[in-house]
Amino acid sequence: MLSAPLHLGGRETERMVPMPSKSTVATTLNDFTALPLRLPPTPSFPKQTAHYLYLRANAPKLPTEDTPREVFLVNVPVDATETHIRSLFADQLGGARIESVAFEGARVGKGITAPVAPSKKGKKRKRGLGDDGEEVAEEVGQLPEVWDRETHRSGGTATVTFVDKASADLALKRARKAVKEGSKIVWGLGIDDTVPPLGLPRYQTHHNLRYPSQSTLQHSVDTFMSAFAAAETSRTKSLTRQRSIPDADGFITVTRGGRTGPAREEEAKAQDEELKKRDKSRVKEDFYRFQVREKRKGEQLDLVKGYEEDRRRVEEMRRRKGKVRPE
Repeated sequence: MLSAPLHLGGRETERMVPMPSKSTVATTLNDFTALPLRLPPTPSFPKQTAHYLYLRANAPKLPTEDTPREVFLVNVPVDATETHIRSLFADQLGGARIESVAFEGARVGKGITAPVAPSKKGKKRKRGLGDDGEEVAEEVGQLPEVWDRETHRSGGTATVTFVDKASADLALKRARKAVKEGSKIVWGLGIDDTVPPLGLPRYQTHHNLRYPSQSTLQHSVDTFMSAFAAAETSRTKSLTRQRSIPDADGFITVTRGGRTGPAREEEAKAQDEELKKRDKSRVKEDFYRFQVREKRKGEQLDLVKGYEEDRRRVEEMRRRKGKVRPE
């Protein structure tokens, strides 16, 4: 029997189709080696079935220094865990040592060689210093997981990083040899007791994990709020430093909130005192607008009256000019 994906609303659902004869099964496909896996019987389907795992040397568009020691897997079983992958290569494919396993999401596009979209989960993180002094992202206020074991979509992928390139080459070589010799590769051989079970026990555990204790929730909230307060304090200090320290060109960065410092505080206090003095000097009758207008009119009349008096005084002095004799 051959397992093929069937989407019926569950992530663990697969339908069983008759397994083709050995002469009609392709051993390679687009540089991938088709490794047949024997899935042991389960209580829900008490028959042994076959599942094909496709693997090749990883060849991403943007290689990294770890690319030579990576193996790319396609059509990973839905119940795959890191323990399954390690056991597969360590116990049945030459004993190659694995450094890490990264499961990815569904393929973007059609075809077995289509690019893969990595599965990313949004988590609140903070920055801390690692052993080497570099910043390391740490989870903040992370609630407990509600699943004790993750499952994958049908046709999912994974990238296996080995300890060195020789181990990766050995794993691919033993996989091709196993396909050529028709070796029986049993999926999950000997690890039944090391991974959480699926089926009904998994959903019972999920139901219990959905309701964490009050102390766990309080600790998560306290941790997040402490990290948030620390981040705000660090941000305020950074803005203050930018306002007070000039850059390489001698300019000070203008940031929201204005300048702060002793000079600014003294200026603000002096301005407040000046405003208080102005408020005290104001009379209450100048409160309304019409009072202000009447006051201005009175001042203008006083100026005109004074001008007229000065003009008459000057004319009088002109008339008396030369007629007044000194005593």
